[in-house]
Amino acid sequence: MSTVTDLLQPVEQDLEDLLNDLRSLIGAGHPILQAAAEHLFSAGGKRIRPGIVLLVSRALSPSHELTSRHKRLAEITEMIHTASLVHDDVVDEAETRRGVATVHSRFNHRVAVLAGDFLFAQASWHLANLDDLVVVKLLSRVIMDLADGEVKQGLFRFDSGQTFTQYLEKSYCKTASLIANSVEAAGVLSEVGESNLSNLNHFGKQLGLAFQIVDDILDFTGDENQLGKPVANDLLNGYLTAPVLFALEEEPSLATLIEREFSCDGDLDQARHLIAKSNAISKTKELAESLCRDSKDAIEWIPESPWKKSLLEMPQFILGRLY
Repeated sequence: MSTVTDLLQPVEQDLEDLLNDLRSLIGAGHPILQAAAEHLFSAGGKRIRPGIVLLVSRALSPSHELTSRHKRLAEITEMIHTASLVHDDVVDEAETRRGVATVHSRFNHRVAVLAGDFLFAQASWHLANLDDLVVVKLLSRVIMDLADGEVKQGLFRFDSGQTFTQYLEKSYCKTASLIANSVEAAGVLSEVGESNLSNLNHFGKQLGLAFQIVDDILDFTGDENQLGKPVANDLLNGYLTAPVLFALEEEPSLATLIEREFSCDGDLDQARHLIAKSNAISKTKELAESLCRDSKDAIEWIPESPWKKSLLEMPQFILGRLY
């Protein structure tokens, strides 16, 4: 079973260069933002999103070389992702991420909000300087989607009438949009034809949704060390994910517990029991498997190479987190 390190090995040096470039791009002249950015980029993390952009960029290049614009696109992808994490942590009042203190707990909320805004602004500036209107539109859409997803997530808290479509739209905005649009943007910079651009977008979308859905399963089946947060934390906060929505179809009494926001003793445990005894987890796994198959099919047309091999193994890695 491949690890992230194995999958990203063909672009390992590219990712090293990316981190060094990010440090020099961000925060010059802003000591507090520089400190916040340093803290973020040294907090580890798997760098899967820029890694996927770099893998696609090399796989599409006839000589497998990276252009400076592809490198910059990967950096912008990581900036947008990091900015969204800073804001997410403020909204969720999370104290740590990946075992490291979050920006707002290390500095304060004001610095965290400003650091997130600053990263979004920096990403927009470097995006504009790529001088490609199609790429600008694709990545600007991501920034809109991230905000939209956060708002949708807040609006649907403890709403047992939420539809599966609404859940998927929210998941797309929060997780899949960045992968789908940045991968398509790599194709634009590589001058790929229209039909294959939509294939690249579909690969990123299905992969991103599968990633989110596996996370949603792990919220019930993982342990606190693996998750870095308490088990069923999303449910406790009123975020109804695929396992909950599937369980509601079989166990209508779950709706009562959700609507009273688990305010009575034992409500959360009872909800977890109802979800566990239903077919919700196995149905959600089937959904994740179907998305993963779909994402692999979407990139079969890319010529064979070590970079394509890593891309094709990415869906299996995502599913492997469940076992």
